[in-house]
Amino acid sequence: MSPRGPSPDAVARRRFPFVIFCAIPHIPPMPPPIDLEAAFLGPLVAGRTCGDCTICCTVLRIDTAELDKPAGTPCVHTNGLGCAIHATRPQLCRAWFCGWRRMATMPAAARPDRSGLLVSLDYEKSPRNCLEGVAIVVRSLTGRAAFEGRLAEDLLDALCGQLVPVWLHDGAQKVLVHPDGEIAAFIFSGEPPPADLRDEVAAWRSRYAMFG
Repeated sequence: MSPRGPSPDAVARRRFPFVIFCAIPHIPPMPPPIDLEAAFLGPLVAGRTCGDCTICCTVLRIDTAELDKPAGTPCVHTNGLGCAIHATRPQLCRAWFCGWRRMATMPAAARPDRSGLLVSLDYEKSPRNCLEGVAIVVRSLTGRAAFEGRLAEDLLDALCGQLVPVWLHDGAQKVLVHPDGEIAAFIFSGEPPPADLRDEVAAWRSRYAMFG
């Protein structure tokens, strides 16, 4: 049965005049180096805890000497109440936190197990373009319908206000929504933009050229 609700491209087209699409398999990459998370998402929000949310223990792929877990598969140490080895969990699990733990602009209702949306900073070792190397990815955990509603709208508004690429991912399709496709086209092509876009394009190129 097809997931109910609009596809991420439909959501993106309604919110943004230009978008970039990539059809890709649902294989979330390894979490990025911890210093990148702090630099791009900020420090942990005081007083905010994971509680009984264990979404990251299933969705993300982990490939380290301590733990090897494919994406979309519950960790063998997840016991339904949390992590059974929490006190001795691998270092990556100790240090990694989703966007909700780091971004004060995300409301309490945006916790992944409540919203059906997992916000993370992804690091691609072999990106297909410079805006995929390090980027915020908003993953739907419950189908396309998770991208609908006021919560998703407010979340995207909060995420798209900084110089960090933002992608939507429904498990089958990945859509770049920030910067919009017009800006992205100039970033990718290297062609000179019009005067009204010159400063914005230059800022993106300066920050992300290393990933191209």
